[in-house]
Amino acid sequence: MHDLVIRGGTVVDGTGGDRFSADVAIDGGVIADVGRVTGPGREEIDADGLLVTPGFVDIHTHYDGQVSWDPYLTPSSLHGVTTVVMGNCGVGFAPIRPDHHDFLISLMEGVEDIPGTALAEGITWEWESFPEYLDAVERVPHALDIGAQVPHGALRAYVMGERGAAREDASADEIDEMTRLTREAIGAGALGFTTSRTVRHRTSAGDYTPSLGAVPAELWGIGRALADVGAGVFELVSDFEDFEGEFAMIRELAGSTGRPLSVSLSQHDAVPDGWREFLKRIDEANDDGMKVTAQVACRAIGVMLGLEASLHPFVAHPSYGPLHLLPLAEKVARMSDPDTRAQILSEEPAFGGPFRQFAESFHKMFALGDPADYEPAPDQSAQAIAEARGVRPEEVVYDMLLARDGHELIYYPLFNYAHGNLDAAREMMLHEHTVLGLSDGGAHCGAICDASFPTTLLTLWARDRTRGERLPLEWVVRAQTRETAEAVGLCDRGLVAPGFKADLNVIDFDNLELPPPRIVHDLPAGGKRLTQGARGYTATVCSGTVTFREGEPTGALPGRLVRGAQPTLNAAPARSG
Repeated sequence: MHDLVIRGGTVVDGTGGDRFSADVAIDGGVIADVGRVTGPGREEIDADGLLVTPGFVDIHTHYDGQVSWDPYLTPSSLHGVTTVVMGNCGVGFAPIRPDHHDFLISLMEGVEDIPGTALAEGITWEWESFPEYLDAVERVPHALDIGAQVPHGALRAYVMGERGAAREDASADEIDEMTRLTREAIGAGALGFTTSRTVRHRTSAGDYTPSLGAVPAELWGIGRALADVGAGVFELVSDFEDFEGEFAMIRELAGSTGRPLSVSLSQHDAVPDGWREFLKRIDEANDDGMKVTAQVACRAIGVMLGLEASLHPFVAHPSYGPLHLLPLAEKVARMSDPDTRAQILSEEPAFGGPFRQFAESFHKMFALGDPADYEPAPDQSAQAIAEARGVRPEEVVYDMLLARDGHELIYYPLFNYAHGNLDAAREMMLHEHTVLGLSDGGAHCGAICDASFPTTLLTLWARDRTRGERLPLEWVVRAQTRETAEAVGLCDRGLVAPGFKADLNVIDFDNLELPPPRIVHDLPAGGKRLTQGARGYTATVCSGTVTFREGEPTGALPGRLVRGAQPTLNAAPARSG
């Protein structure tokens, strides 16, 4: 008698090898057999005509606050994710001094667009040190596994106080203390250390993130902690304004620590082929014996514009101001009035700066639709539609916003869409030294909802793409299971094979669909966020327990905090039967 048997599914096992038909037996949270299972299960799932895959491993999320109040960590868990890694981009909530709560909330709110009121209301603050934070996370039951990383912003503020927040240079003693605390955190189970070196990351007050411009000596000192323990991944995000200097620092970090280093990469409109030189440098580093990878996304990193979202092209028009806080139905009714429409369309935005791109770049605005279309053709843009109709693009966008009773979202591909398609994203994903990441699950609550990356990989890339080459299903599964797991040292999961952790998905691949995101107000203090589900996940299993059926939670909470790198549980024997 097995705990659980999944019968007759088409197994895509995470190795990248050909799919095959098999049963999967689970005992004690571990896969016991894959093949022909004759013994019954206390619980069984009929997977005939369905895919059976490993659970997905998302290594780039921002659930650092949400772990306090949400046992399901949605929306990631709605897309077959059974392990998340948080603490990315140098932001998080430990270590922390009691008088720094507001500062770290402001930092997370500004960098990751998570409402500060929700964080202030929802976070329990049962910790000061990073090990105490891990203990607090471990005490809260969850439906999926959680790994954490040490965020540089919090570490700097803890050690240096106001000087750290003000981005002053750390003294030798302060670097030594950051090294000690990082060593302590890695020893307690942190999966790595993360830092941000981009001017795009700011507090809600507009101040730069504390780690921006940290001198190499500080990073080398912290990297030494990973080397001393012999564990952990060093992750950074940078603008690479000083391209040569930043890569020299990366090489020094990777070479001196001997630890894997991960850096974020995307395609920018201003330098649409710059990512090629970036990957060339990463190739050179690996050829020289370093372990450097680029984290890349599987689609455009896109902002959602809408009447319920944080932004849309008319949000700064003077006549829209009085409508902004109205209930959606009343707002739609007022905006549908011909006189109101004419007045708003006659105006210019009241402020400029970076906002102007979301008010004027009509060639990059597309109705998202249902199912969501993440590779829209250029002739579907508001600009192209306007030219075909002989009207202003503002008029087209205005009408888009009012569609579906004001629930319509306009998709603005910010990165990875310089040429109007996803060919560059495909090439980046296929590169030898890249790993899938950057979903930012839990973050950008009012503008971005990319936690659905796993479902995009399955639907767009493995099944539906018409505007370019697809990717083999077996590759897609391996890329977001075994490869992402190994990238952060979690070698006990990511394969459907005996001896591995029983994290699995049962998927109706033929009918899998990705509806558009929607706005909900389920954060603490009534905060709003974008969330996005999927249709076609028959079951998700974490540690041998069914946690979701047909997209709905079962109430089971078998997830746990993952403390540090995990070895392979057992050498996987050959499949039976």
